[in-house]
Amino acid sequence: MRQIRAEIGAVSKADGSAIFEMGNTKVIAAVYGPREVQNRNQQISSHALVRCEYSMANFSTGDRMRKPKGDRRSTEISLVIRQTMEACILTHLLPRSQIDIYVQVLQADGGTRSACINAATLALADAGIPMRDLVTSCSAGYLNSTPLLDLNYVEDSAGGPDVTLGILPKLDKVTLLQMDSKLPIDILENVMQLAIEGCKAIANYIREVLLENTKQLEYRRGV
Repeated sequence: MRQIRAEIGAVSKADGSAIFEMGNTKVIAAVYGPREVQNRNQQISSHALVRCEYSMANFSTGDRMRKPKGDRRSTEISLVIRQTMEACILTHLLPRSQIDIYVQVLQADGGTRSACINAATLALADAGIPMRDLVTSCSAGYLNSTPLLDLNYVEDSAGGPDVTLGILPKLDKVTLLQMDSKLPIDILENVMQLAIEGCKAIANYIREVLLENTKQLEYRRGV
């Protein structure tokens, strides 16, 4: 797996925020809420409303082409992140409220979807929002008869099949599975197993980051 790095509290005005890096892919996430639902028509009496907005900075890829804000890819990834997060947030504990998740790609080099989910998980934990488990994500692919973990842009655009996986590691549940082309079932199992191991490694790293952050908070407050 590529080197991973995370930082909590990148946006001071947000209730929770984080920067997450996977190799040269860099993502920032900010969470606002739980707060009052802005549009009363969308209020749900039994659980919280989760909203997600994904965007890519114009300078993130080096392409000079400006992307429209609401393009299809951004809308699809926003939906993927929202559904993945809804699977782990204990929304029933926060009825009639709204949680907004904003994710922006600062630098793109493959695996942006996974990096966004990992950044959002950290930001939600930083905001103190109750979750079933930390949801973590990693991609794996199959290129030149070799299973590969955490593909960068060159590997991703080489045309081999790739799988993006999101799991709840302690509960051993899959919350996201996306695959863009066909794979024989025996190879899929190997690639999936590789992605699961990647997700679990990221989960261990995120726990370490949260623990270190908690120790720093205790130290500042003199606990």
